[in-house]
Amino acid sequence: MPLREARLHRIGAAAPDDVSGLAAGIAAGEIRPDRIIAIFGKTEGNGLVNDFSRGFAVRALADLLARHLGPEAAAQICLVMSGGTEGGLSPHFLVFEVRDASGEADPAALAIGRARTPDLPPEALGRLAQVDQVAAGVAAAMRDAGIDGPAAVHFVQVKCPLLTAARVQEAARRGAATATRDTLKSMSLSRAAASLGIATALEETDRPALRDAAIGADWSLHSARASASAGIELAGHEIVVLGRGRGWTGPLRIDHAVMQDALDIESVRAALARLDLASPGQLPPPLRDRLVTLLAKAEAASDARLRGFRHTMLDDSDLAATRHARAFVAGALASLVGHAQIYVSGGAEHQGPDGGGPVAIIARAT
Repeated sequence: MPLREARLHRIGAAAPDDVSGLAAGIAAGEIRPDRIIAIFGKTEGNGLVNDFSRGFAVRALADLLARHLGPEAAAQICLVMSGGTEGGLSPHFLVFEVRDASGEADPAALAIGRARTPDLPPEALGRLAQVDQVAAGVAAAMRDAGIDGPAAVHFVQVKCPLLTAARVQEAARRGAATATRDTLKSMSLSRAAASLGIATALEETDRPALRDAAIGADWSLHSARASASAGIELAGHEIVVLGRGRGWTGPLRIDHAVMQDALDIESVRAALARLDLASPGQLPPPLRDRLVTLLAKAEAASDARLRGFRHTMLDDSDLAATRHARAFVAGALASLVGHAQIYVSGGAEHQGPDGGGPVAIIARAT
């Protein structure tokens, strides 16, 4: 296997379709479009079923990439958009490249792998069939990255589908019943099943004992490294695995933490310290400059309590709980790292413990 180097570019966006920063990077030779394997984006929609900012961003990115690569090659790039930049979250794109490299392999270097699954039948969403499809996709992405075992995986990002009224009706015409007819509920179920698929692939759960009824219900089951985001803009899954693998080099390093609740910044501070970004308070500018990205999941605790005190995120019928949680956790983490251009995604079903969530940090080595 040839030596590879992972590169990551964080680019601010003035609107969901603002791809000018990526275009400028390509024009300057800083980014090679033929080496891009994935782009994550935080877009400024509501993060719900009708969030068109995700599809708008995907279309703008795909059009730009197709001009450089052609439609078929551009379609191979995983475009994972996470809607919702409530509070101070700053809309941005994360562009992942894999370049050929020379020299010696570094077992500490960041490794990246990707995979796609076939389209998921609507009636399989939120059920064991989705769990198994995602688990197989994660295993394929690990092989793509040269990652030999689950212990070397630090973060798995899955973009998963949701149900629309049309998809529910299409299944019904075939005599199939979907897990829910509620399109918003389908987002939660899809994230839940995808996350348990990640947990299965990473050997964090007992697949033979898993049942449909546990999906989106048994919060004792979770992955410490899963991140799932649902959207209308696809019917299958796009999967990106981040970790350490064979045949990689370069300055990028990754570590992860698991927030036990929405205030648990100390676990994240410990992960920063493992990347030589130790600070007793907010990261000072010299350390902040080495932080390439922080990725996190956020969820309102299902018992409506945070460290014993009542919260109202689940009672607000005007604003979805995922939006509350996303803004709250983003504020806590931004205060730790010193800026809010971070990737915080709401809806953490089976992604970390109930009310908490996984966090991954990518930084440049000294």
